[in-house]
Amino acid sequence: MKPASEHRIHQLFEIGVWLKGAHALMECVGGILLYVISTDAIASWVNALTQEELIEDPDDFIAGYLSQMASHFSVASKEFYAFYLLSHGLIKLLLVIGLIRGKLWSYPASLAALGAFMVYQVYRYSYTHSPGLLVLTVFDAVVMWLIWQEWRAVRRHRAT
Repeated sequence: MKPASEHRIHQLFEIGVWLKGAHALMECVGGILLYVISTDAIASWVNALTQEELIEDPDDFIAGYLSQMASHFSVASKEFYAFYLLSHGLIKLLLVIGLIRGKLWSYPASLAALGAFMVYQVYRYSYTHSPGLLVLTVFDAVVMWLIWQEWRAVRRHRAT
């Protein structure tokens, strides 16, 4: 690879890793909030946000979906999502810190973790058909490619 293109890929790698880190922080915050906020408070908040929209348009798909989801949001679901978000976020934060510091272990660990997350996201997509999962999976694939390229460059530079 030419030095200029290697430098450009490194810049994209850094951007991707920082974005993954920001996403991981949001997951951690979301997980903590889910642990501390009651299901009743979540349902009340969602209903307050969607009430006006449903009054204007009772057939509003998004507002109706959110309202329905909030009314069926159980404590068990809340605890699962809180655990999932917090654990997923903490794992990604650990990997992002390793990648930013250039720790060799973090490259294969990140590839394995992102690969596993992508498999789970595709599995969940088969049930939910959520476009957000597809966007996240494509972003993860791009970041994985960037990690792979960076790892190759780091190994090449350390060998010389």
